[in-house]
Amino acid sequence: MRQSKRAFRLRAPSWWKMGCAIFTVYAAAAIAAPAQTFISLYSFCSQTNCDDGEVPWAGLVQGTDGNLYGTTVFGGHSGHGTAFKITLEGSLRTLYRFCSQTGCPDGYDPYAGLLQGTDGNFYGTTASGGSSCQPGGCGTAFTLSSAGALTTLVSFDDSDGALPQAALIQATNGNFYGTSYEGGAYGSGEVFELTPNGTVTTLHSFCERVPCGGGALPSAGLIQAADGNFYGVTAEGGTGSGCEDKDGCGTVFKITPAGNFTVLYSFCSATGCPDGEDPQGPLVQATDGNFYGTTTYDGDSANGGGTVFRITPQGVLTTLHSFCSQSNCADGAEPYAGVIQATDGNLYGTTYKGGLYNDESNYGGTIFKITLSGTLTTLYNFCSQANCADGSLPTGVITEDTNGTLYGTTYGGGESSTRCAALGCGTVFSLSVGLHEFVEAEPGSAAVGAAVNILGTNLESATSVTFSGTAASFTIVSRSLITTTVPAGATSGEVKVTTPYGTLRSNVPFRVLP
Repeated sequence: MRQSKRAFRLRAPSWWKMGCAIFTVYAAAAIAAPAQTFISLYSFCSQTNCDDGEVPWAGLVQGTDGNLYGTTVFGGHSGHGTAFKITLEGSLRTLYRFCSQTGCPDGYDPYAGLLQGTDGNFYGTTASGGSSCQPGGCGTAFTLSSAGALTTLVSFDDSDGALPQAALIQATNGNFYGTSYEGGAYGSGEVFELTPNGTVTTLHSFCERVPCGGGALPSAGLIQAADGNFYGVTAEGGTGSGCEDKDGCGTVFKITPAGNFTVLYSFCSATGCPDGEDPQGPLVQATDGNFYGTTTYDGDSANGGGTVFRITPQGVLTTLHSFCSQSNCADGAEPYAGVIQATDGNLYGTTYKGGLYNDESNYGGTIFKITLSGTLTTLYNFCSQANCADGSLPTGVITEDTNGTLYGTTYGGGESSTRCAALGCGTVFSLSVGLHEFVEAEPGSAAVGAAVNILGTNLESATSVTFSGTAASFTIVSRSLITTTVPAGATSGEVKVTTPYGTLRSNVPFRVLP
């Protein structure tokens, strides 16, 4: 099996394995702009032997019960990671501790976040473990109930993928799709389809021929765009040159549900890599129909701190911002996570390093906002509290909750770093920037008559639900969940929920399928 060239993604330094004794943080720190409040909700390793988990790499997902769900790479009984639930107030419950079975057939080291499927269960991957590809295992895909019961759907065996690091997505056909960082027919990763009962089909194997013009080593997951096709990035491969010690500098690709594969763009296509290299985070399709993402390195700045980019469905790429363009990288550096489009139409994301409090011992990191035209504003600088109690090194994609608040995780930092070396065990945080409440339809597209969950806040007194103006019958399940079906006559457009407090609108248009 091909050796990973980004080994730190899968094998963190040994000092991360130290135990942690961190207490939960509820201290709020107001940041520079008015109506913006940062809160450190939880510091990992607050329980004996880090039983609550250590070092979250991925972001969070909002569940239908209104809570947030995520994973940690390490910690738990065996030190091999956890899945957890956390309330918006910061009360955390560990749902599952990986490698709890002899030989770790249940997997371990979950770098990927969770996805809540249409059946209400959560789905995810582990980078290691499983019953195949021994010793160590090539990773797994699993389903997890909200009560914490885990079922391993597949143990990857290298030929069908290895070391999956990215979250799964559930497509309009009900199946799950994802990527593996390595494995496949040529050892450089693959795109796969996974049925709910655990049948895996390889749609594409990367690096069919050397050099890897078609891309290699995908560490990010996929998105399904409005055209029904899947889009993603690879960290290496492509026809660009100039990045050191790599077989290409990364790509953006499209793949159809049938497996027809197209490279849309190869990074580092010009001298000096002003367009960036090494995209590690997933894409997002914005309301303008274009895709937005980040590269971890290079760009126009002299320090090569990575970029935010826009790419059209036809493959025309524009660099919106090059990080580390300000003195001492005050605007941030090395964005590992992708960006999201929030309800105000702007993009939000994080940088792994940089910011006002970045130095050789802390590294810092930032939360930023950027308009679709490329105007960047730094919203928060990590490590602004003593010993980085507010967190540092954010690597996961931010989530906008239906209450309008942004939530995320940091890989390092926390209230006490004494047992996780200087960089801490990681945190969960929230950032309020004045965004309004909204509702989210899950799935985001379906045919007439199909069941749809509507997530929101304060839904217990809802009086009507409409799909692009067409009324739908509905059932109030809780203050955070309404169940409904797509009504006859509905067309693609906005979902609205009327309550005594006002009308809540969907964050993205709902698509009615034929």
